[in-house]
Amino acid sequence: MADYREALIDVAKLRNAVAIAEAGREGEVRFFGEVDASAVNMRRVIVRIASRFDRVHFCYEAGPTAMAFLV
Repeated sequence: MADYREALIDVAKLRNAVAIAEAGREGEVRFFGEVDASAVNMRRVIVRIASRFDRVHFCYEAGPTAMAFLV
């Protein structure tokens, strides 16, 4: 069974994508789903994810001419 230790959230204005990742640099990343970007929904998702995973990352990709940020 895969050892998923990290969750990644790609933030956007309306909807945020959630993925989970296996441990290690070559670990598999799997799409987990999307959630509306409202404060209530995101708070609920973050609490659930933080209780299940060692680390949670938030990523914002500005666009084709800007850098992607990972926090």
